[in-house]
Amino acid sequence: MQTARVLSVGQCYADGPALEQAVTAQFKADFTHVDTAAEAFAQLDQHRVDLVLVNRLFDLDGASGIEFIRQLRAEPRTADVPVMLISNYPHYQAEAQALGAVPGFGKNALGQPSMVAALRPFLPAKVAKAG
Repeated sequence: MQTARVLSVGQCYADGPALEQAVTAQFKADFTHVDTAAEAFAQLDQHRVDLVLVNRLFDLDGASGIEFIRQLRAEPRTADVPVMLISNYPHYQAEAQALGAVPGFGKNALGQPSMVAALRPFLPAKVAKAG
């Protein structure tokens, strides 16, 4: 299976690389990191994306990841792109899912089985190398 394209939106300078490392340790995925909703929509207009990972609050401008998910779902061109909220708070996860996001995970789950289970339907797993 080919490498998946992941768009990461609104992560801070430390969390973005940590998220990418945790995901790419388990899955074949190329990451594009953007800071704002406008940058995310520009990327979505230019490239096929297999999964969008959205921070609850965008680090650069404090924008709402929940509102971004609402906008993403309202646009016909992006309504079917899988989107996942990155948040440790269950009530924000529930709100995102009510808007059409797939079940996400929090930063506390990076590298944990719950993160892997959440991503498995959307990203191809790495094949273990024979020793």
